Amino acid sequence: MLTGPAGSASVIEHCRRITQFSDEAGGITRTFLSSAMRECLGYFQAWAERIGMVNVHVDVAGNFRAGMPGSGSKKLVIGSHLDSVPNAGPFDGVLGVVMGMVIAESYGDAPGCELEIVGFSEEEGVRFHRPFIGSMAFVSGLGDEVLNLLDDSGVSVAQAIQGFGLNLEQVSKPQMDSADGYLEFHIEQGPVLESLGLPLAVVDAIAGQTRATIEFVGQANHAGTTPMNLRRDALCAAAEWTLFVERTAQQTIGLVATVGSFKVAPDAVNIVPGRAVLSLDVRHSQDAVRNSAFDAAIRRGKEIAARRNVQFRWALRLEQKAVPMNAELTLLIEEAISSTGAKPHRMTSGAGHDAMIVAQHIPSGMIFLRSPGGISHHPDESVLAEDVELALRAGRAFVDNFK
Repeated sequence: MLTGPAGSASVIEHCRRITQFSDEAGGITRTFLSSAMRECLGYFQAWAERIGMVNVHVDVAGNFRAGMPGSGSKKLVIGSHLDSVPNAGPFDGVLGVVMGMVIAESYGDAPGCELEIVGFSEEEGVRFHRPFIGSMAFVSGLGDEVLNLLDDSGVSVAQAIQGFGLNLEQVSKPQMDSADGYLEFHIEQGPVLESLGLPLAVVDAIAGQTRATIEFVGQANHAGTTPMNLRRDALCAAAEWTLFVERTAQQTIGLVATVGSFKVAPDAVNIVPGRAVLSLDVRHSQDAVRNSAFDAAIRRGKEIAARRNVQFRWALRLEQKAVPMNAELTLLIEEAISSTGAKPHRMTSGAGHDAMIVAQHIPSGMIFLRSPGGISHHPDESVLAEDVELALRAGRAFVDNFK
């Protein structure tokens, strides 16, 4: 299989074929250790065996694994994730695994380094509301905190692993062998590259994230008989706080902050809202900036609550430090992109990726491909064939120089 137009067509065709493996009809939803994931893993295993890869298997956490011996002493892992969000597009995650497979397939003889292609079984956090189960198992193993998590049906991670026919006794151990580097291809999932007219980017860091549940509790009361000055309106307190969060992000370079969930009770047209529960998601490439913004949001929540005579509560749900990509691999990726004639552009990823987990154990780098329309996590998600072609060429150049 050649890189270039034939290779890009192959990548896109494989990604489109894999859309058939879905938990739900009429869309793409593929969750951790579901029947659709089993079919997806079988697709990759059959492909790997067909092209003569070695040590083709599914590990004890449900990750797809396949190797290719190289002529040199170094080992490079190329990977991404195989699960999806509900009603997803065809390229998020899967593209990175398919890119690795097509690059491996393009070598008639042994590449200059040993390759291993990995398709992580879980990254999105859909089934167990915890992301990165696949990559965590790969680099460090899974502890009881993860194994005891329950899905919405009351099934634990441990039970899901056993039910899938995998060896639960081995899942606490790291599943990877030693490796010298990790490379992940991924669609950008945003509009930056398209706005710059560029096909590819090298990721220099993955932003840290803080997520929390926020709650304002006032007093539900009759909307017609409760004077404005005597109200304890939880929704108005939450709305004032939400606009503060937005202003903070607008005024801080590189900061993004989102209130993505907003639930009100009793949620009736003629009742003063007595309770509002919100989500908060704060991200920045510098942990100090992110932490400062989060702390400011909590302080302002308390101030607003005191002034409006309501209660303020919050609970931390996720705190993920920013993760820089390996400087040496980042430079190697820049050189690989330049070798294709494309302009290398450095950027921070605002979204989380498996690379941020793997990078804590293996030197890691990422290549972004342009997302037309900036669309991702949606059925209309797409890639451009010419961008895929350049990414394949850059990937080959990276592998050839990884010595």
